Amino acid sequence: MNDDMKRTAPNKDRPNDKPGYAARAAASKILAAVVDRKTPLDGMIDTEHGNPAYRALGPADRALTRALVLTTLRHKPMIDQAIASLLDRPLPGGARALSHVLAIAAAQILYLDVPDHSAVDIAVEQANADPRNKRFSGLVNAVLRGMTRRKAKILDELESVSPIPDWFAERLTAVYGADTAHAIGRAQLQPPTIDISVKSDPEGWAARLGGTVLFSTGTIRLDAPSGAVSDMDGFAEGEWWVQDAAAAIPATLFGDLTGQRVIDLCAAPGGKTAQLVMQGGQVTALERSKSRLRRLEQNLARLQLSAETIAADMMEYQPEVPFDAALLDAPCSSTGTARRHPDVFWTKDFSDIEKLAEVQYAMARRALDLVRPGGIVIFSNCSLDPLEGETVVERLLADGAPAERAAFPAGRPDTLAPFFDANGAIRTTPAAQLDGKTGLDGFYAVALRRTDG
Repeated sequence: MNDDMKRTAPNKDRPNDKPGYAARAAASKILAAVVDRKTPLDGMIDTEHGNPAYRALGPADRALTRALVLTTLRHKPMIDQAIASLLDRPLPGGARALSHVLAIAAAQILYLDVPDHSAVDIAVEQANADPRNKRFSGLVNAVLRGMTRRKAKILDELESVSPIPDWFAERLTAVYGADTAHAIGRAQLQPPTIDISVKSDPEGWAARLGGTVLFSTGTIRLDAPSGAVSDMDGFAEGEWWVQDAAAAIPATLFGDLTGQRVIDLCAAPGGKTAQLVMQGGQVTALERSKSRLRRLEQNLARLQLSAETIAADMMEYQPEVPFDAALLDAPCSSTGTARRHPDVFWTKDFSDIEKLAEVQYAMARRALDLVRPGGIVIFSNCSLDPLEGETVVERLLADGAPAERAAFPAGRPDTLAPFFDANGAIRTTPAAQLDGKTGLDGFYAVALRRTDG
């Protein structure tokens, strides 16, 4: 290590002129915002309003930045362990920026098809370019070169390291047991699939686009899509929309909605609204955010589907006549979507789950007020924690809410049988098997019938 440190001299060239430097520098800044300031990733990689360093990049560098950040977050506990194994002592407390530079470089060396020398050289230049980290440039060089030499051994040692943070690993183990918790954790490492919901003829579209029909929801899992989704056959014509297979389940559980007035609460971006319309419902889509509602309206326009859209807070909204049914896909910790959004483990903690459970309780209670006696509310979310699902329902019933458990109007489809629990609710996890392969978001869904209480 000392020899490597002695060989390192400050690079006097302009580091931002080096190909790939800007993308890696942006990735380090974004990683710092996620981990240190708990900033959600989606907002920072928005092409219009995102992180300035990201918006300044060209399309290729933006793609590289996204890949670097997502890979680092997905493997963060392993990367941290790998770096720690190559340090004589922990990094000083004031070297947070340096730790993110090292993490982005380690992700390239261990998990991405990037030349090792490029990852090392640019990380050293990043350290040299930052007055706070310049004195550590030799350390960066030594650690990363040591990682390239010991890559195979390090990767083998990391097989036993959980890819999810301790707080959530402990929670998963308490809820699901050690084996399932481990399987959920390993599933987060798999790249997310691209699932689509089609308006009609799932088998035909699966053949045309190259995919497999899943469940009885009309969902197609694409095999190996290339290029932009918006360029694929049928997208511009509004024949389908992107929607995870698990996210498509709750709406389908209403079955035939012909002649029924249905409200989709928290409706944006509109995938579930589209499903409800296709199932025959007279649909009202309610969304608190005006910008998100505009996005929903644009999606419905592309799909050539019609629904009443209202910008309002569901806690204050008062319909003239109660609805026959309501779908509440409630805001939650989103821990079931970590394959797609690995930042959730680093922007949230258990206190967030507890707070969101309170929000969901209030929203579910309000949803019951919006349907007629005998009407059905399907309450769902994409959390893996029962505090945001089963416990909310148990609390509603115990507190005397005008509700009772109900069977889903669509019954119990055979293809979904493995996901039903003893109370007739559905619980999926990323460890679930589809055709022998994992690849499903975590979701919870339950049907409640409003009573006359």
